[in-house]
Amino acid sequence: MVKFAPYARFAWPFRWLFRILTVLVVLAVVLAGAGAWIVRSSFPQTDGELRLPGLTGPVTVYRDAYGVPQIFADSSEDLFRAQGYTHAQDRFWEMDFRRKTTAGRLSELFGSSTLDIDKVVRTLGWRRVAEQELTLLTPEARRALDAYAAGVNAWLTEHDGFAARSLEFAVLKLTNGDYTPEPWTPADSLAWLKAMAWDLRSNMDDELERALDATVLPVDRVNELFPAYPFDRHQPIVTAGAVKDGEFDPGAPAVTSSSALRRVSQVLRKVPSLLGTEGTDRKGIGSNSWVVGGRFTDTGKPLLANDPHLGPRIPSIWYQAGLHCRARTAACPYDVSGYTFAGLPGVVIGHTNRVAWGFTNLGPDVTDLYVERVKGDTYEVKGAWTPLETRTEQIKVAGGPAVALTVRSTKHGPIISEVLESAGDGIPGAARNLGEAPEVEHAVALRWTALDPGQTANSVFLLNKAENWEQFRAAAALFEAPSQNLIYADVDGNIGYQAPGKIPVRSGGNGQWPSAGWTGEQEWTGFIPFAELPYAYNPPEGFIATANNAAVAPGNGPFLTSDWSYGYRSQRIVTRIKDTLAAGQMTAQRMGEIQMDSANGFAPLLVPHLTRLTGHGTGLFANWDFRQDRDSAAAAYFNVVWKNLLARTFDDELPADARPTGNDRWFEIMRTLLAAEDSAWWDDVRTKNGVETRDDILTAALADADAEIGDLLGADPAGWRWGDLHTLELTNETFGTSGIGPIEWLFNRGPIRASGSKDAVNATGWNTTEGYQVDWVPSMRMVVDLADLDRSRWVNLTGASGHAFHGNYDDQAELWADGQTTPWPSTEQAVKSQATDTLTFRP
Repeated sequence: MVKFAPYARFAWPFRWLFRILTVLVVLAVVLAGAGAWIVRSSFPQTDGELRLPGLTGPVTVYRDAYGVPQIFADSSEDLFRAQGYTHAQDRFWEMDFRRKTTAGRLSELFGSSTLDIDKVVRTLGWRRVAEQELTLLTPEARRALDAYAAGVNAWLTEHDGFAARSLEFAVLKLTNGDYTPEPWTPADSLAWLKAMAWDLRSNMDDELERALDATVLPVDRVNELFPAYPFDRHQPIVTAGAVKDGEFDPGAPAVTSSSALRRVSQVLRKVPSLLGTEGTDRKGIGSNSWVVGGRFTDTGKPLLANDPHLGPRIPSIWYQAGLHCRARTAACPYDVSGYTFAGLPGVVIGHTNRVAWGFTNLGPDVTDLYVERVKGDTYEVKGAWTPLETRTEQIKVAGGPAVALTVRSTKHGPIISEVLESAGDGIPGAARNLGEAPEVEHAVALRWTALDPGQTANSVFLLNKAENWEQFRAAAALFEAPSQNLIYADVDGNIGYQAPGKIPVRSGGNGQWPSAGWTGEQEWTGFIPFAELPYAYNPPEGFIATANNAAVAPGNGPFLTSDWSYGYRSQRIVTRIKDTLAAGQMTAQRMGEIQMDSANGFAPLLVPHLTRLTGHGTGLFANWDFRQDRDSAAAAYFNVVWKNLLARTFDDELPADARPTGNDRWFEIMRTLLAAEDSAWWDDVRTKNGVETRDDILTAALADADAEIGDLLGADPAGWRWGDLHTLELTNETFGTSGIGPIEWLFNRGPIRASGSKDAVNATGWNTTEGYQVDWVPSMRMVVDLADLDRSRWVNLTGASGHAFHGNYDDQAELWADGQTTPWPSTEQAVKSQATDTLTFRP
């Protein structure tokens, strides 16, 4: 006892320290328990029985190990009611966030921080157009939307309180405790189609970029930055036919108004992207799809592949599901499985019991920017001053007073250059630059097909019950916005392609430059008839490939656009298909391997120029096969060089918001420049030591790359890995960018080391102006086997669940990164054999 006496004076503080630590531990356990309760209390019931009011009979929902639901019912209304409930079980926060976004009501959730977004969306009027589209619905589509909304609302009624709905609602409770979600409506579903159309709009970014470039460069040099499509090297989708419109002439701008157009550029960056494309190189975003006819496959029936390229979100943009009538009748005709959007009834991409289809973005010119002469509350139309249309929007703001927004429109559409408080800054100056009177200002209006009420929702339900080519085309005829490349295959062995969409015909101009709105010379006079849009049915090649490349060669049909993707992905797919068929037959496994092809289509041209010169890593190119796999050192070095080469070549002359992002348009530009060593583009106008040539810039870019990659990956080239630079962060679309580390940790996942690159078939995009991180991805992959639909394969980017920490939140992410897929059953027998949970809804 004596020997412990020296420590006796510390006994009292130690006892209190121990008590404090004990309290903290207990508190941590309690908080952990409360956190676990909050997290788990919103997890859906997926087994047993539940009552779903309004049903006419029992509905069974089978889920596999990945949480993917396959729904079986006896009536269409029961099917869609159950789909609404199931979507809400897994993804209601996502659905609620999306409808607030598309209605311009985010500030009701997040306060003034999202006010600018709401202003822009209210100006565009997505929700107003969706409400108008309700009157265009067929009775079948309206019943489906009503039943779906009833299912969502049944879930919402049963799950009252933040903890019962999702972790996101619990987090929101900390800053907006009064928020209560409203009942779901059919218009909430239709508004999602406007957001989809916005993300997949066509060449408006190119139109704006041309105009901005023209403020600092002569038009002939601007046109050099938008080269013609290389039809001699990259074949179009439809190879037959000859063009009645002739070669396209890029022409010159009818009007430039630099300040107004720069303001438009700022405003457009505020428009939310529910497909995850904001902040990315949108022009580089594309998708792949192809179909191979049965005479070339190992089964004797077609194989169809699709992988749309969208933003890397968690939860994934897509939700896998099946909708099956137990007995298909006229009253219940659905037997469809595929990828859905949470918030929208039906299946967007997938297959019925007899046909399969896939989408890629067609990208026709469906938007025009009109520079308007404005004086007070009037604008000029052919010399006459006409009153602007105006409306006032009231935007509710959590924690603050409502904000009034006045939206002004011309006959061309809403004025988008005046949305934000400072939107008018500089516009009078721009007017003076054009020689206008001081009282005349310039504003920019947007004309866009998706701002006209349309029938895309009707198309979805027709696709979901199509059984043959004729029914498929009838559905495609109503798919007005966004305009997509639709590929097709059926169990009878047929394959096909159809370009749908509402595509304008112009009285003048080419749609590539902003138009002078006051002249009346560049108006929309109608839309291209569906019968004149490109299509193919059982082409002699035996396959069809689309990857946002040109749909038709010059001479084959009406003008759609000249701003295609330049065909590097599509031609690589065509080459891989031809090589496979030359060696044997196409298989489902080989289709999946092609989806993961990471070859860089421009590297074979650039690498020989680099190896002539001295760079720290150029020796890596000696045995490089141009594939950009995640463990490739050569791919790492090449892409760092590419980024620095573009900056060295163009940053001295192009405005900051029009600098190269590295998509395949820049492949084509650089292809021409490499053959012209004294081109003016090689000269760095910032230097005073003479005129630089091609090899001067290449050498400087290699030196820049050596320094950068050394800082990032170390001095030893043997240790460089592309996947260490090219990483994918799966970011939650709401709280994932909150700036609060613990909150982001709750919802985000990653990083994942990625293979591929922009404009590889495995198109994991990145922006050369910002870094190497992945900013868009193949958002899903599927291969449909028309010989036996139960042998089809699919994978999602993340998982079925929208609930953080649920087992199905990100359980497909590593499979996706590794190029793997999961079984995709569709018949009831196959679905049951893979089911791990069975839930029965009863009336």
